[in-house]
Amino acid sequence: MTSTDTARTGTARSALVIGGGIAGPVAAMALRQAGIEATVYESYASTADGVGGGMTIAPNGQDALDAIGAGHLVRAIGSPVTSMALRSGTGRELGRFAPPSRLPVPQFVWRADLYREIHDEAERRSVPIHHGKRLVSATDTGSGVTARFADGTQASADILIGADGIRSTVRSLIDPAAPQPHYAGLVCFGARMDSCALPSTDGVMYMCFGKRAFFGYQVFDDSSAMWFVNLPRSAPMTVAEAQAIGVEEWMRTLRTVFADDSAPALEMISATDPGRLLITGPMENMPSVPAWTHGRLALIGDAAHAASSSSGQGASIASESAVELARCLRDLPYDQAFAAYERLRRPRVERIIKLGARTNSNKAPGPVGRVLRDLLMPVGMKLINPEKTAWQFDHHIDWDAKVSL
Repeated sequence: MTSTDTARTGTARSALVIGGGIAGPVAAMALRQAGIEATVYESYASTADGVGGGMTIAPNGQDALDAIGAGHLVRAIGSPVTSMALRSGTGRELGRFAPPSRLPVPQFVWRADLYREIHDEAERRSVPIHHGKRLVSATDTGSGVTARFADGTQASADILIGADGIRSTVRSLIDPAAPQPHYAGLVCFGARMDSCALPSTDGVMYMCFGKRAFFGYQVFDDSSAMWFVNLPRSAPMTVAEAQAIGVEEWMRTLRTVFADDSAPALEMISATDPGRLLITGPMENMPSVPAWTHGRLALIGDAAHAASSSSGQGASIASESAVELARCLRDLPYDQAFAAYERLRRPRVERIIKLGARTNSNKAPGPVGRVLRDLLMPVGMKLINPEKTAWQFDHHIDWDAKVSL
């Protein structure tokens, strides 16, 4: 098919994917499975090996990756999370929850490990990934789109997909008035422990609402462990500003914050090599993005729908959107495909984002709010029917089903 034919029919045969994190390579693999040549362009000059904290890949995220034959990558490196147990700062159990047992078990993975697996798989599938390509503009040529990069190079294809994160350049090209991320009032930290003196938590991830901060942890069967902290802070702070304070100062702060809590926060933090502390910076909420697409440009992942890490769904719904967009482009002209994609995705992801925002509010209450939370949450958890919350996990993508408007 010539470029003239493509322009006339609107069928996309090639795509530029901006962003080489997790969502970008997943999108490129999904597009190639749909018969669309996809190339990834990443702004950073080198790979992101060793970068980032941990995340949970929910059953729905695994399902999305299974649709493109990549779900096994998560299960090979993941540690099962059989349930989440909520505790107060005094050690009182507030409730437990887990996806229905009929679904795959959520998997905890380190972002660096998942990144490497996804990139290696993309390379095995001959997906080109170019580094040092910071996007500065994109022009609709009538028969396609041309991207220009800061190094003076350019690339052209039928469509361009922005998988470039919460501070997306593509989003600003689609809509210069698009909203910016909002600070959620929490600064985040974490650590990977190669050895922990505590016993295995048998697949349970504990979420502890401390008196002054939120602490999560899991000890794995091989005696390794992970922990993370959401520390309330009223003044916004960038990642660079948080890192400039220094590891030693933050470690002192975290030990002080959890000194009076019954959770093993103080023990685990004190046993952590300061060099292993991850200062991941501010937790941010992304307001609803009014325009996901414009012309030949479209958004996926955090560029379109950034869920708070409290939702446990960020990477999972990003993978869903990557796969669904590829299905739509396989079956429809690009303009109709973009419309179908947004119709399929927006209601679901915005519902998940709202749930995450509510969780954040429970992590930084005042003294009165903390007491009320600890009194009311156990009652509320007992009243929850697990099947009524299963919608976010029990989401299947039928790759072979034809997409229609």
